[in-house]
Amino acid sequence: MSNKAVINTSKAPAAIGPYSQAIKAGNTVYLSGQIPLDPATMAIVSEDFEAQARQVFTNLQAVCEEAAGSLSDIVKLNLYLVDLDNFAIVNQVMEEFFTAPFPARAAVGVKALPKGSQVEAEAVMVIGD
Repeated sequence: MSNKAVINTSKAPAAIGPYSQAIKAGNTVYLSGQIPLDPATMAIVSEDFEAQARQVFTNLQAVCEEAAGSLSDIVKLNLYLVDLDNFAIVNQVMEEFFTAPFPARAAVGVKALPKGSQVEAEAVMVIGD
């Protein structure tokens, strides 16, 4: 018997490939990358970077909640930015969604992201005991 469970919510965008929104293994949840898609329309929310970053964290939050956790349960966060000049903006938006102690984090500059997104985030969350 496996202790692996698929996490899926309509409050976050459906997967656009062969992957799950998240997988729970024991008390660890591995959240797939979220880009700034509106879950209802599956379209990028805006061309504005700040609006995109806010939607990414909103999507992550929805998946965390479906897994019986919250953003405060994230222990590792990876950010992918098409333009590292947006580093300060993503930090500012992140502070709207997270409080200290903040998760461990990496921010990586990339050439491109799916659907023309400017930002993507993936995370690892630990819930319960």
